[in-house]
Amino acid sequence: METLRSLITDYPVGVFLGFILLLFFLWWWLNRQISQLKASAGELRDKINFLEGELEACRKSKVSAEGAANIAGVGLAVGAVGLVGVVGSKKKDDLKIVEGIGPKIEELFNNANIYTFDQLAETSVEKMKSILEAAGSRFQIHDPTTWAAQSALARDGKWDELKKWQNELYKGKL
Repeated sequence: METLRSLITDYPVGVFLGFILLLFFLWWWLNRQISQLKASAGELRDKINFLEGELEACRKSKVSAEGAANIAGVGLAVGAVGLVGVVGSKKKDDLKIVEGIGPKIEELFNNANIYTFDQLAETSVEKMKSILEAAGSRFQIHDPTTWAAQSALARDGKWDELKKWQNELYKGKL
């Protein structure tokens, strides 16, 4: 009889402890899921920002190329006009014309005192990579191996040759 009484009195405590343990497990699992979702959301937010920057660069490139064609007239290479700005007394080229460089990367290079196609053409791949690495993991995925050569073509006014080569590239990569 004593064992029956202990079963009856202990059973609700066991159920209660089991229920508490189940709630604790659910709480732990949901927090883990939430943390993973937050990390994914952060990565997606970075990717969206990057893609919006690339889209804006494409829009600007298209607008500046169309404006250059309208201003320069028929027979002149597209891109000769509208690509140059001024920073203080320095000439500033639109580095976003280089396949693989968007507004954020152009800003990084400008902050490193690289404003022109000539300066970019003379910059080593290692230097470009170090600028990208210093900006964080979001920029480390970019491959600047063709950027100097593209810049040299732009500097030399070889727009048709540059455009043909860029059609073969994907985000600046072969």
